Amino acid sequence: MGTIFLFITIILVASILQTSTGFGFSIMATPFLLMLFLPQEAIQINIILSLIISIALVYKIRKDIDVRIVKRFIIGSFAGIPVGVFIITTIEDMNVFKLGISVLILLLTVLLMLNFKVKPTPIRDFIVGGISGGLTTSVGMPGPPLLLYFTGTNTEKEKLRATTLAFYLFIYFVSLITQIIFMGTNKVIWESSLYAVPFVILGLFLGQLLFKWINQKVFRLFTYILLLFTGVFLLLESLF
Repeated sequence: MGTIFLFITIILVASILQTSTGFGFSIMATPFLLMLFLPQEAIQINIILSLIISIALVYKIRKDIDVRIVKRFIIGSFAGIPVGVFIITTIEDMNVFKLGISVLILLLTVLLMLNFKVKPTPIRDFIVGGISGGLTTSVGMPGPPLLLYFTGTNTEKEKLRATTLAFYLFIYFVSLITQIIFMGTNKVIWESSLYAVPFVILGLFLGQLLFKWINQKVFRLFTYILLLFTGVFLLLESLF
């Protein structure tokens, strides 16, 4: 019962964050799902549920999508996808795997808190898409580079959420297919994903309510807290 309750809590909270911020599901869910499942299972569950969320939300917020950036992200991701596949198929030490994710999240958080700034350009869009593609196929987390890039360019929260969700539709679908081809899949992954769907739907509803109430300043503070908590937790879990 304790494991089921933890699983439900992870999915519900992560769904709320994804809906209200545009990036929270994979960052929040993946580290904690690794406590309950094998890496392959945790990553594929995360990808499946993230894809469901993106499908459910993207039509409603389509007017805020920057289509040009999404296209560049997609083109760039083709360079990162095979790199991610190579990483996930060669890593053997689970603690090294978790440690790498925690360091990535904490580095991202530090850059954000130092008010990292960058000027958006088409070349940088391609690069960010490539990094995001590699992270999706390897650890199921496309969000960190997108979040850093959009925050560094002072993108408003509506555009950030909509554009990342539109890109997720593509990258999560491709990553799921890639994962199944190179890593295989199993019954646990699909049963757990199906079991989680009602809580994802509830999270979507609650997240939409939350999104209407948070301004840009609160949005950024909320981002810092989420990333710090997740990064520190996973770092300690991988070390001890």
